[in-house]
Amino acid sequence: MERKIVHVIGTGTIGEPLIGLLCDYKDQLGIDEVTFHKNSALRDDRSKVIDLLERGARLSVDDGKQNEFKKLGMDPDFESIESIKRSSVVIDCTPKGIGHSNKLNYYDKFKNDVKGFLAQGSEDGFGKKYARGINDKALDPSDQFIQIVSCNTHNISCVTNTLTLNADPDNLIEGKYLCIRRANDLSQPDSFIPSPQVGVHDNPQFGSHHAADAASLFSTLGMDLNLFSSAMKVNSQYMHVLWFNLKVKEPTNLASIKEKLHNNEHVAMTRKDLTSTVFSFGRDHGHYGRIMNQTVVVEQSLHVKNEHEISGFCFTPQDGNSILSSISAAEWLLYPHSYEDKIQCLSKLFFNVI
Repeated sequence: MERKIVHVIGTGTIGEPLIGLLCDYKDQLGIDEVTFHKNSALRDDRSKVIDLLERGARLSVDDGKQNEFKKLGMDPDFESIESIKRSSVVIDCTPKGIGHSNKLNYYDKFKNDVKGFLAQGSEDGFGKKYARGINDKALDPSDQFIQIVSCNTHNISCVTNTLTLNADPDNLIEGKYLCIRRANDLSQPDSFIPSPQVGVHDNPQFGSHHAADAASLFSTLGMDLNLFSSAMKVNSQYMHVLWFNLKVKEPTNLASIKEKLHNNEHVAMTRKDLTSTVFSFGRDHGHYGRIMNQTVVVEQSLHVKNEHEISGFCFTPQDGNSILSSISAAEWLLYPHSYEDKIQCLSKLFFNVI
């Protein structure tokens, strides 16, 4: 029987917890082996690499760099190209632009050896856009390259789908969003900002790329949605905040929208209104500190105006939703007919209420 090997490239804010989760649940997910690629032998990264090795992952490095890693006590088992070729699924978690470069230089060459390749939110055009629970029906056996959309795109898409589209795809008149983004992750020493910084609207139709990506995601289901987003950064490291305003054709009320949100397993509801307290909950109770839900909706912020306009605030759970979709897509490539059952082993990582 063919071995199921998942190879993760990159050990950043998505890659590291993804590797750890795959190792911890590999038996339930039907994965025989987890390998990962590390580009540079850095002393500061030694502790996390050794922890991943102790969890059962196997290290891959570029040819010629083996001794650099061994000197720091990190023993690689594979060379980079070898580890790609022997994989069943490759999940690229590298910084913006590198995924496209890797596709050109490596992935296209091994299409006949590997079932599929995944890249993260910044790699627009890498492949079909995907978010767990949004466009699973759009996945097709011909989809060998898949782009996992960004964490904020997950949030926008989940809220919009839950509150306006499930019953009637034509119900949404207009969706507007403000993404209030954290400056950087707690693990990142660079790119912090001293004060709030506003973004630009570089897309003439959708504003920022967040609405553009969400619209593109829904287009895989044949929908053409009227969405517009703005974005800004604040000097925080906790969580992104999303404000949304959805105009709908069918009349609704506050009780109805709360019920829809409560009934969606990918949505967590909270009465907490500080990103720090929600982030702290994830740190204390989540796997690798991550909340795996697509969104965390602040219940008391929800508002319905004139029965046709829904507004509210919600938090984007770090990169937890991107990690979930990465695992879901990988399982779909490995087990296209039973992946829904396979990923139920992760259900205890979701929270109904935070």
